[in-house]
Amino acid sequence: GRRQRVLLWGVLLAAWEAAWGRLRYSVPEEMPKGSFVGDVAKDLGLQLPALRDLGIRVVAEGMTQYFALHDKTGNLVTAERIDREQLCENLQQCVLRCELIVEAEMQAYGIEVEVTDINDNAPSFKEIELEERISETTAPGSRFPLVEAHDPDSGRNSLQSYELSGDEHFSLALQEGPGGDQRPELVLAKALDREQAAFHELVLRASDGGDPARTGTARIRVTVLDANDNAPVFSQAEYTVRVPEDVPAGSTLVTVTATDPDEGLNGQVKYSIKKATDMATDIFYLDSETGAITVLRSLDFEGGESHDLVVQARDGGGLSDTAKVTVTVTDINDNVPQILVRSALTEISEDAPPGTVVALLHVQDRDSASNGEVRCSLDGSVPFWLQSSQGNYYRLVTAKELDREEVSEYNLTVRAADGGSPSLQSSAVLALRVLDVNDNAPVFSQERYSARLGENNAAGALVLTVRATDADWGQNARVRYRLWEGRVRGAPLSSYVSVQADTGALYALRSFDYEEVREVGLWVRAEDGGEPALSSNVSVRLLIVDENDNAPQLLYPPPAAPGGGWAGVELAPRSAEPGALVLTRWLLLAVAAVSCLFLAFLLLLLALRLRRCRRSHLLPDTSAALRGVPPTHFVGIDGVRAFLHSYSHDVSLTADSRKTQLRFSAASSCDTLPARPPPDDPAPLLAHD
Repeated sequence: GRRQRVLLWGVLLAAWEAAWGRLRYSVPEEMPKGSFVGDVAKDLGLQLPALRDLGIRVVAEGMTQYFALHDKTGNLVTAERIDREQLCENLQQCVLRCELIVEAEMQAYGIEVEVTDINDNAPSFKEIELEERISETTAPGSRFPLVEAHDPDSGRNSLQSYELSGDEHFSLALQEGPGGDQRPELVLAKALDREQAAFHELVLRASDGGDPARTGTARIRVTVLDANDNAPVFSQAEYTVRVPEDVPAGSTLVTVTATDPDEGLNGQVKYSIKKATDMATDIFYLDSETGAITVLRSLDFEGGESHDLVVQARDGGGLSDTAKVTVTVTDINDNVPQILVRSALTEISEDAPPGTVVALLHVQDRDSASNGEVRCSLDGSVPFWLQSSQGNYYRLVTAKELDREEVSEYNLTVRAADGGSPSLQSSAVLALRVLDVNDNAPVFSQERYSARLGENNAAGALVLTVRATDADWGQNARVRYRLWEGRVRGAPLSSYVSVQADTGALYALRSFDYEEVREVGLWVRAEDGGEPALSSNVSVRLLIVDENDNAPQLLYPPPAAPGGGWAGVELAPRSAEPGALVLTRWLLLAVAAVSCLFLAFLLLLLALRLRRCRRSHLLPDTSAALRGVPPTHFVGIDGVRAFLHSYSHDVSLTADSRKTQLRFSAASSCDTLPARPPPDDPAPLLAHD
């Protein structure tokens, strides 16, 4: 009946939550590590072998990992002992959230685990020794607030009742606070008489509703004072203040005031914090003299939206009054969005299709409202885009095909910005290397190659080096060269030249003869190491350069012809090379230039000689008589004139005159060229020094 319907609704609710990507479980607190939380494999409809293949792991939202996935059973278990009071001190419902990441599907499922309370804490008082000072004139029925007990447990396990024992003059009353909590008050049931009893000892016991119940006690010492018939009274029973979370430390939030109409010591009021949480005690400070409440350190909206304080005003006679102070913290945009990389690739092939998922990202912002709304974007112009997923998840996918030759590695900057004003931003950088595919053929550095090689070269001489580059990487970019086979003068081309496979160096395998082969045309192929391989070809033209390797031949007269003297002989160079009798333009220009220079030198020398002879006739006869220059005698041999005498001239200058005095020494004879008649028979042409 009813139990079956409840079970059916539970199954339907679990199926609904699993369909929307969020699973909910509950587990008692203080369970040992490895305790069962929920059957994730069953709720997701996965078998255990599939669960292992999908690469499933649990990721917590915070820094501490409270849950884990059992690798054999697929159950969600506790990763460590959980203390509900430590995690959710002021919350009625304690819910821990985590994500179940399925890496194979790039999918995330939210998990909410409610930590239920157990009665593991007894009620306790902040002070176990309390002191109350009550005037003897206090009327019966007067109430005195007592310190409240604190039980961090929740529900029935929390604080439920108080009990007072020890004296007939006092009784216990419970006052319901603004939050529904019970506040114990000490009620004077019978008038006090200091002369009979100056002190009263009481015991206050607090109990929770657990089974078995836990209790805590505090001892109360009541001191009876002399007459002080007026207690301090706060101007307000409750103070409320709203402050932004970025309020500077040391700022005064509110000032509480209480007045006492008594005079002297009985009218002096001191302020103190009677009740507050440990966090509030660390944050706020109450000045005992002025009642000013200041903030000791910066507030945090995410750590607590509201803080309640109970302040007490006590006069010098021991009378007191209490008031409640509520500090509400308003949120500001002080939290930078966080980008968490749940799963990411480090390498991707350049031929990956568009839409390939590269990374799964999760963004979160602890702020509230628009300050916590996060938008993600990619920096720069990159072939990727962000695809919004369920919750605050994003997928980084490729927008088009990649080209490793253009960009071999991407540093993708994902930027998250919240909706605050001004907006806060954070970024994460993902490094992605693009893997190469063989999509580029080798390319030669030149469209065609040509080289000149002198004939009679040594076998194995380097002719030239062809070079091809491949824009791919690794084995796909490794280039090897080979010769396209052909024939030269009926012989295989490979018997004349060869190419080195790794370097592209072209070598001559034999000595070339210009008179036989003047030009060789061939093709070289460059092939990469991809699968399948890509290749390209280039033409190479090899020109054989002529050398003077043939002796001249005597064309005329024939060697056996009778001689007719010197005048009829004509010498002409003869070589097997064509063009041997042709003088180039540059040679003619060089000969003409040398001839002009030589002629100019002769004219200059003749001008200097004539000037010297002219000056010698104009010199005075003071030093010595100049001897005449004997006439020049020449002798001719075959039309060539030669000097028969040489002269030596000493030129000296006197120190007292600017005139030049020349002195000619005696002529000295030089060797006489003998005249020799031409031979009767023509002699063969010989080279002489």
